Amino acid sequence: MVAQHILYGRKKPTTFQTFLCGTPARDYVFQQTPYMEQIKQAAKLLKEADYILIGAGAGLSAAAGLTMGGARFTENFKEFIDKYGGPYMKDMYSAGFYPFPTEEAKWGYWSKCGMVNRILPGALPLYEKVYRLAEGKKHFVLTTNVDHQFFLAGFDEAKVFATQGDYGLIQCQRGCHPKTYDALKLFGQMDQAREDCQVPSHMVPKCPVCAGPMEMNLRSDQYFVEDEAWHEAERRFGEFLRECEDKKTVLLELGVGFNTPTIIRFPFEKLMREHGDMSLIRLNLDEAVVPEEFGERVVGINEDMAVSIEDLLKAFDLCDR
Repeated sequence: MVAQHILYGRKKPTTFQTFLCGTPARDYVFQQTPYMEQIKQAAKLLKEADYILIGAGAGLSAAAGLTMGGARFTENFKEFIDKYGGPYMKDMYSAGFYPFPTEEAKWGYWSKCGMVNRILPGALPLYEKVYRLAEGKKHFVLTTNVDHQFFLAGFDEAKVFATQGDYGLIQCQRGCHPKTYDALKLFGQMDQAREDCQVPSHMVPKCPVCAGPMEMNLRSDQYFVEDEAWHEAERRFGEFLRECEDKKTVLLELGVGFNTPTIIRFPFEKLMREHGDMSLIRLNLDEAVVPEEFGERVVGINEDMAVSIEDLLKAFDLCDR
């Protein structure tokens, strides 16, 4: 359940819940403008903006190299695929729903996930390029990604709201208290000690309050913990919205598809309808359809973001020459 913490909205206090939007546009189109013209148009919008609100989904991390399936999954999780097989061991996301028989087995898998997706990758070049696009402007990041990449790439933690959790944090499985715990050191130890896909019993974390089992701090049910840091990020997000609402603002949407569109995609479109000074740049490999009603205020680029963000950065730099 999304917390009802007060945000300072546009004209009256609102909640993050009310920022969400479940209404899609009715006039989606794939723009027919040539690719390089789209890049130049997007670069110009960014250059002229006073504020940039970045909305990032799983497509950005996939483009950066953090894919959940394919060779990256089979190479890193071969022992789990061989042991468990079946319909769950198709990719990292599906494998997370496997009914592991013991806590030792569960943490054998999730500690590996923490290593592969949070600890080992470091700052990825694509995220660093996104930072270069935003660093000269007043900016904020709203993301559903849980890989910590925005922080690693140089974004100020006070300018990032990661709504869905973090691969490096754990919590009480039943959310008995509103606190999360850094598990990076523990995951490293588990990775070294794991045998036959399981960790030693003495490494299995227990809730320090109720002594029950612990869980990853990933939003999957009503027990997801929104801790003090989560609420502080939510508050700062609300302040940014209030500050930029009547300014020339670019909504830079990166890799947000139709899996969970109510958190970023649909709310960004709602902001566009409500504020004529806002513009939208939507980058997506396959789903960069945009509402036709927004006219020249919107650019929808269907391309691998590893390519389009590089091209956008080059065009952005050329705007000064």
